[in-house]
Amino acid sequence: MNDKTNTAEQTATHKPLVGQAARQGQFLAVASRSEAEARFRAHLVLEPLGTEAVAIEQARGRILASDVAATVDVPCFDRSNVDGFAVRSSDLEGATANAPVRLRLNSEVLTPGARPVETVESGAATVIATGGMIPRGADAVVMVEHTETLEDQGVTFVEVREAQIAGAAISVAGSDIAAGETVLRRGLALGSREIAMLAAIGAAEVRVYRRPVVAILSTGDELVACGQPISPGKVFDSNGPMLAAAVEELGCQALRLGIIADDQTLLEAAVDQAVASADVVLLSGGTSKGAGDFCYHAVARFKDPGIVVHGVAIKPGKPLCLAVTAGKPVIILPGFPTSATFTFHEFVAPVLRTFAGLPPLSRPTVKADLAVRANSDLGRTDYVLVSLAERPEGGLSVYPMGKSSGAVTSFSLADGFFAIADDCDVAPAGSSVEVSLIGANKAIADLTIIGSNCIGLDMLVGFLARDGITAKVLSVGSNGGLIAAKRGECDIAGMHLMDPASGVYNRPFLTPELKLIQGYGRLQGLVFRKGDARFEGKLPEAAVAGVLADPGCLMVNRNLGSGTRVLIDRLLGEARPAGHSHQTRSHNAVAVAVVQGRADWGVAIETVARQYDLGFLPLQEELYDFVIPAARFDRPAVQRFRELLASEDVRRALADVGFRCQ
Repeated sequence: MNDKTNTAEQTATHKPLVGQAARQGQFLAVASRSEAEARFRAHLVLEPLGTEAVAIEQARGRILASDVAATVDVPCFDRSNVDGFAVRSSDLEGATANAPVRLRLNSEVLTPGARPVETVESGAATVIATGGMIPRGADAVVMVEHTETLEDQGVTFVEVREAQIAGAAISVAGSDIAAGETVLRRGLALGSREIAMLAAIGAAEVRVYRRPVVAILSTGDELVACGQPISPGKVFDSNGPMLAAAVEELGCQALRLGIIADDQTLLEAAVDQAVASADVVLLSGGTSKGAGDFCYHAVARFKDPGIVVHGVAIKPGKPLCLAVTAGKPVIILPGFPTSATFTFHEFVAPVLRTFAGLPPLSRPTVKADLAVRANSDLGRTDYVLVSLAERPEGGLSVYPMGKSSGAVTSFSLADGFFAIADDCDVAPAGSSVEVSLIGANKAIADLTIIGSNCIGLDMLVGFLARDGITAKVLSVGSNGGLIAAKRGECDIAGMHLMDPASGVYNRPFLTPELKLIQGYGRLQGLVFRKGDARFEGKLPEAAVAGVLADPGCLMVNRNLGSGTRVLIDRLLGEARPAGHSHQTRSHNAVAVAVVQGRADWGVAIETVARQYDLGFLPLQEELYDFVIPAARFDRPAVQRFRELLASEDVRRALADVGFRCQ
């Protein structure tokens, strides 16, 4: 059989698969968010899954299944709060340093655990330690610091130099916890403080809700387990570890079934095992109806009722698939990390909280003004993940994260999200939005840094962290950082903006309310795969002239608003080489596109070219500086940033990776 026949057969075999994929079924009945949730919940018994008794040593993190009442008083006897002497308060009336009252000491010493024998008669006292049981007759304890002991004719006395009221320095029985008092309420997550209370009332075990078992399957031939080698076209499985951690945070037990390849038989077997072994089944990926979307087909077999929602009119998360079988939720989350995380927290977490016995989560909200326009699609509710920044005049500004649903960091770094209704296609800059907060207990960062992304800035943030200073970094480009600094919405803006008229970086853009701190130089140039004769050994201008005449030589551009884009536009003038419309938001993205062959050249900094082992033709050095609102210039965290930037150790570290420090 010749090569031509082989190729023909392969093409014939391949065509139906391509056609099938091209004709993949769409979501036939996309539901609104509220409708999807209602359909899903209608087929579930929304209550805890049972209870069990556990020893208090194993109770940390468990959810209390019933109220706990004390069966004893705590303390169960009157006890001393100090080291001193048990006395009758009436004996000490008028006692002062100049006129002390002398009391005869009883023979016993009351240490913790000792039961008193002698009565404290009028004119007598008993030595008592902190925690000791108050003897009969005593109604106060005087601290040893206010006394002096002495011997007189073979008898030991104590002189008291301060009067005491009845009850002084005594914890009476039941003053902490009274017998019959409810000390812990159902639904409480047990931590060290609650376990201390259980131990104080003598509870050896406690009844808690059974932990729901949640089976987790990641699907897709493209997935690689963390720690394994990775190749182009593959991605590490971030959804599996994320979901396992998320369900455990909700008091559930994660049953990790690993990565399942895109094989219908294997996936159906894994789903059947998960349904048999767990209370809830979570899959991620393959939620559409195309040729490779095996998750949907594996779950569509169930008819009791099986799939109740497939497709929700939200972004991120439209491909969400909700099913129920044998009374158990089976959820197929979208494969993209942000979509998977968001839909898990919005649709799955509330159900798991109920199954685990936790109360509903109430997210706090804040009002904020949009710093930039946010676009949306008509017909679906768009949930926009955002970061918040404080305005100098008070109130908050909100910055959309600007990352796709495929980004891993969007949800984890966001302060919250707001919704754009399904009948709107834009939220204008300056409009007021209500932001639902995520992780409301997160500490506020010491520094807010907005502007251009740079690995040098990342190094500086690392040095700050060693000093215990936290920083929130929003990468919105040099122009975005400059605007934020002018508004006073950040402490520091990193920027490398060149004035096209003068060729000067950054300083022409300053206003009286801004101060500039000199950063470091970054050498910008053309990057290409080593050995490419179109670039190797040529001057940049000659190389660019050559590629302009070669439609097969693809460039990768930078985004509008970036300092590098200003340089590129100046370099190209009116020319638009092949690939000009392909825009990326970072030097690293440019390098990756070239390394993987999706583009042949672009403009990036020398440091990144070294990192990716690319060829490099220098264009010009740019200055990456830091602009600081004058009103924030003397803030302690800003001062420390300035000190670090000027220090020899930091500048040496920057120089070591290729930055020029003057």
